Amino acid sequence: MDSDQLKAMTYQRPSRIPVSVGILPSAWMKYRDALRELVRSHPDLFNGKTGPDDYNQVWRESYRAGDHVDAWGCVWSNVHEGREAIVTGHPLPRREDIRTLVMPAEDDNMPHGFMYLRLADLRGFEEVMVDFAEEPPELQRLIDIVLQYNLRQVELRLAQSGPGEMVHFGDDLGMQTSLPISPAKWRKYLKPCYAAIYGRVRQAGHPVYMHTDGHIHEIIPDLVECGVQVVNPQVRANGLENLSAVCKGKVCVDLDLDRQLFPFATPDQIDRHIEQCVRTLGSPQGGLWLKAEIDDGVPLENVEAVFRGLEKYRGMFSAA
Repeated sequence: MDSDQLKAMTYQRPSRIPVSVGILPSAWMKYRDALRELVRSHPDLFNGKTGPDDYNQVWRESYRAGDHVDAWGCVWSNVHEGREAIVTGHPLPRREDIRTLVMPAEDDNMPHGFMYLRLADLRGFEEVMVDFAEEPPELQRLIDIVLQYNLRQVELRLAQSGPGEMVHFGDDLGMQTSLPISPAKWRKYLKPCYAAIYGRVRQAGHPVYMHTDGHIHEIIPDLVECGVQVVNPQVRANGLENLSAVCKGKVCVDLDLDRQLFPFATPDQIDRHIEQCVRTLGSPQGGLWLKAEIDDGVPLENVEAVFRGLEKYRGMFSAA
């Protein structure tokens, strides 16, 4: 975490808004040298890095086309090389399967989808929704097993982290327009899990960063209570005004700019989007980071517009 990130996280007047760009492997596979030239022309955004040596490189197995099986026995399927897979094979399709579940001996270092999504991956979305509706004892057993596994993974994470280093987590808690379960049930079943995991990290002296896609603004205050210090929500699923109401002045937001806009907007629309985000959530005191993700569906002219907008508006409050 650099100086401006720390100052923005703690509301100590960063010199400018911290920004980052994530470029998916699928974009490198499609645009190749043309994308490298764009990256090279914006060295301040990328700290002088210009991209991978191999344009076909992927950074985890689930980004490869085909199927693979994870430590829990979930089958991941991918039809688009360079983008993320989805789980198509659920190892606990029947509720009674939970009764004999044993946590894996293999460690997975808590990848994206480590708690709530793992429940859905193990059971299947429809089945786990029925579980949350009916609240059988098997649901709590499943949650307890996944939580204990995650607490084991947290200890491995902490052993690998330097003093005061930020620890990152990712678990998509929302859908496009709502939470998948009520906030009350989320607080009953899932909030204690995140409190235990993040509480251990904070106890060890590390800041907690949480990426979470979907509509989640109702529970952001709960995530803060659990120990989250930087939350990474999506714009479209939550709305800027909702995010401002629950986050501004209360928790640092690493705002996930509107990936659903990038493929279809004009460059001017992208510029206005970034400006609106900064004006709504930014302040001279801090509390805002900006993040943009680029995949192969974004035209190169729009990729350039994203880069230019981040450079243009990251200094909006610098002279204040």
